[in-house]
Amino acid sequence: MTKDQKQRMYFGTDGIRGRVGTWPINAEFILKLGWAVGKVLARHGTGKVLIGKDTRISGYMFESVLEAGLSAAGVDTHLLGPMPTPAIAYLTRTLRAQAGIVISASHNPYYDNGIKFFGAAGTKLADDIELAIEEQLDKVMTTVDSAQLGKAIRVVDAPGRYIEFCKSTVSSDFNLNGLKIIVDCANGAAYHIAPNVFRELGAEVIEVGVDPNGLNINLDCGATHPGLLQRRVIQEQVDLGIALDGDGDRVIMVDHDGNVLDGDELMYIIAKHRHELGVLKGGVVGTVMSNIGFENALQEMHIPFVRVPVGDRYVMPELTKHRWCLGGEPSGHIICSLAMTTGDGIIAALQVLSAMRYKSQTLAELKSGLIKYPQILLNVKVDEAYNLAQSKDVQALVKSVEQELGKTGRVLLRRSGTEPLIRIMVEGRDEIKINILANQLADKVRECSSS
Repeated sequence: MTKDQKQRMYFGTDGIRGRVGTWPINAEFILKLGWAVGKVLARHGTGKVLIGKDTRISGYMFESVLEAGLSAAGVDTHLLGPMPTPAIAYLTRTLRAQAGIVISASHNPYYDNGIKFFGAAGTKLADDIELAIEEQLDKVMTTVDSAQLGKAIRVVDAPGRYIEFCKSTVSSDFNLNGLKIIVDCANGAAYHIAPNVFRELGAEVIEVGVDPNGLNINLDCGATHPGLLQRRVIQEQVDLGIALDGDGDRVIMVDHDGNVLDGDELMYIIAKHRHELGVLKGGVVGTVMSNIGFENALQEMHIPFVRVPVGDRYVMPELTKHRWCLGGEPSGHIICSLAMTTGDGIIAALQVLSAMRYKSQTLAELKSGLIKYPQILLNVKVDEAYNLAQSKDVQALVKSVEQELGKTGRVLLRRSGTEPLIRIMVEGRDEIKINILANQLADKVRECSSS
């Protein structure tokens, strides 16, 4: 962790997130946040700021107060309405905006919300800008002269612009004719976009999770709850299923037998296809959560692989550093940087479907070269003040487990960047053994965090 990261009070690994009505995710703070963002951006030039959101009910409130705060700082806003997070990154770039603001808590339930930002290039804000915003938040809020107040307009053609862009990321002769698929939009931001992308490319689309009411986003559906999609794929006897999360930056897919393909498996399909065509452009960036089996499968094809911390804010800079074009996480956050500057569920799914159509193979056949190691993931709720790095008993147990697994497994304990949780991952060849070890670590964390 860098010095700058330690100093942050509000920004986590992906913006600011929390329970609605609980500081800082309340109207008063978000109003001042909008003002602080506007004041900081004004130092770096002039230009409009885009605001988009997902479908949770609190988005209306936060959209209004962000607009008010930006206006008070003298900054114009363009309101996009419900749009996937990657769409806001894309539109920030193509509409030549100074920044894009996303009101979303991604895969979290409706009662959470958050604010994240994109710079003019459609990438996450630089650390120095985030720190400047935090410093501005400590100052007294003021309002510019009435003649200098920011204006707001609504961008009515935003969905259509993004649908056309998604289709442009595959070759002009690509189509999905004859393919029957289910698209689960998690009652989230892609509900009016994703089905149309696949339908306009020729697929017969059955829509799921496209009736948002403000309270049902991610509720027993979408990429984080694939059970519904698995059942529907079997019932409807379709070729495959696609599930996005609430803000559309994650994707998982389900093959015709109802088996889930996670981000590692989808990236394997994309990487292998591009490698065989000779267009991969280097290697692949994964994270500390990427499965050993994924890494091994890439090594067998002599494809370089690099791990970074969890979060696309770490994946994208590594891709830029190596000039590579593919990276992501098992969660389904996949960056195809030739097309997009952040994780994009629709675009990643299209890349997988391109491989599927080119090879005339099913998803099950395409992933068959990847043998994943069993992986146990546990979350332990802890107090905000709990310091994992200074918990000697936990660290001693981690070393013991690592020695027991040797070179055939991995252990990872990390603090969530969005929730008061310690995330535990144990990976190895023996599922029974790693399950026991993971639960031993979880018990030790609970014991030490409560003492």
